[in-house]
Amino acid sequence: MKRLLQLLFGPRANKTTAGELAKKFGLELKGDPKTVVAGVAPIADAKPGQLAFYSTERNSNAFKILPIEVLKNTKASVILLQPEQIKDAPKGATLLITDTPRGNIVKILGEIYREKPRFGIHYFAKVERGVFFRKKHSCYVGQFATVERGAVIEPDVKIYPGAFIGRNVVLGAGTIVYSGAHIENATIGSECVINANAVIGKDGFGYTRQNGHNVFIPHAGRVVLGNRVSVGANTCIDRGVMTDTIVGDGTKIDNLCQIAHGVVIGKECFLASGCGLAGQSVVGDRAMLGGQVGVANGIHIGTDAEVGAKSGVFRNIPDGERWMGYPAAGGIEFFRNYAWVKKQIKEEQSKK
Repeated sequence: MKRLLQLLFGPRANKTTAGELAKKFGLELKGDPKTVVAGVAPIADAKPGQLAFYSTERNSNAFKILPIEVLKNTKASVILLQPEQIKDAPKGATLLITDTPRGNIVKILGEIYREKPRFGIHYFAKVERGVFFRKKHSCYVGQFATVERGAVIEPDVKIYPGAFIGRNVVLGAGTIVYSGAHIENATIGSECVINANAVIGKDGFGYTRQNGHNVFIPHAGRVVLGNRVSVGANTCIDRGVMTDTIVGDGTKIDNLCQIAHGVVIGKECFLASGCGLAGQSVVGDRAMLGGQVGVANGIHIGTDAEVGAKSGVFRNIPDGERWMGYPAAGGIEFFRNYAWVKKQIKEEQSKK
């Protein structure tokens, strides 16, 4: 029954062969190039007809190296591995050989589980006059999606059902906007992914107090996303008040994040789920923010800096440093404070 459910509702694999994969991704092939690949699975669970990979790479501490017996006993028909593991591969398996299996498995997954391309504008989509398509026949607009006049849609853009693209929005080539996403006052780069129900380009939480009342500050800025930016589901990125809110090339923003007005985020950053960046804060290139990190107004987080999950950042973080805690502090300072608190608790308990 489990196998039947996977076949009916699981991701559909595009059948290919070991030879085609080797040619496409520049891999060395050992075995039958006509071996069919009908799916990808973990090496311990793989079945005939599937591809699996084995690697001793240590790109980060999160990667675990499996025992070599897992490779020896796998049932996979095609195995992606390093040259030094060839001797341990089961007889009869077709091998794809590379120094970087982890990097190549990502490419192979994208190839095998690539969604079939969608084209055309659905009858029930609302595309106003004055929308400029660079190459209309290469684009897709799903049912009940709305694209207002003045929008510029570059080639190969996919707008899924129920999405909203406002006036003067630019969507770069190859960008995907999933269902329920709402985009206004924004320029989106090429090959971006805007996930379901993300809201980009609405007014920020900008108010001033006058005569005892909260008065809204009109927003005139935009949101500018670079190329290859990913925006998670239900994430909000506010437009700037007078300056733009900017996200650099290659940055990945997880679900349920809040990026306030005028924030500048550098290139190739990672923001995990639940992060909140207050107005005018700046994040340097390649910075990494753990889940539910909060950043106060105007704070600067340096290039290559890392911030631990649930931290509250109220001071600028220098380049390359790792901070954590609430309020966030550098590693040594944090552990010193933590040790002091534990000591105080222990002393209080001993008095009772």
